[in-house]
Amino acid sequence: MQRSATPPPYGTIVFDCDSTLSTIEGIEFLASDHQTQIQALTRRAMNGELPLEEVFGERLELVRPSEQDLERAGRAYVETALPHGPELCAALLALGKQVWILSGGLRPAVLHLARALGIQDSDVHAVGVKLDAAGEYAGFDTDSPLARSGGKLDLLRSLTQADTGPIALVGDGATDLEAAPACARFIAFGGVERREEVFAGADVSCAIPDLAALLPLLTSAAERDQLSSLPDHSDLLEASTTCHP
Repeated sequence: MQRSATPPPYGTIVFDCDSTLSTIEGIEFLASDHQTQIQALTRRAMNGELPLEEVFGERLELVRPSEQDLERAGRAYVETALPHGPELCAALLALGKQVWILSGGLRPAVLHLARALGIQDSDVHAVGVKLDAAGEYAGFDTDSPLARSGGKLDLLRSLTQADTGPIALVGDGATDLEAAPACARFIAFGGVERREEVFAGADVSCAIPDLAALLPLLTSAAERDQLSSLPDHSDLLEASTTCHP
């Protein structure tokens, strides 16, 4: 059943990371010999077939990412980022919005992408990783709500304050859909991986593999008029028009 969507403007825009801002799933990228097994676990969790907490720790025990691995995954996020991410984030920030990342990915790796997008470290919410003195894997933040089903909803509600304004969330998975009740609009993103059950439960959806396509879903006509008066955003506006002729 479709929720009743609230149209823009919004005060805060929240993005998932894996298969939304970037084409990869970070843990799968690091999977190596266990890739098939980890892909299957990820797919079942993102499709809502298994609770995330049943697969999160199991995947990490298979991968056991070191500090070097996390750096490599961070670089991969940046290299596989979807088009117009920095431009979209810059435009949203220019309109005075807060821009966050809310991800079940590993925070040290996700920070690489956030910085490339111009998002502040303090606005990145992801799962912490523990490393020993040699930089080897020593566990993850088991208290993180982002490592369990329903955690994005709980965390988003805890972060919501009067100054966040209405929130729009963009994501591709079941854990994103779970967080929809805390948002004015949930946008199912299928530009990388289209999940039909997530599309079915979303307010609106976007299946175009270009983040410029999200601009008219995240901003009002008046806000886009405001951006059109600022030459720094002309490329984004043109790309958005191309996505939505």
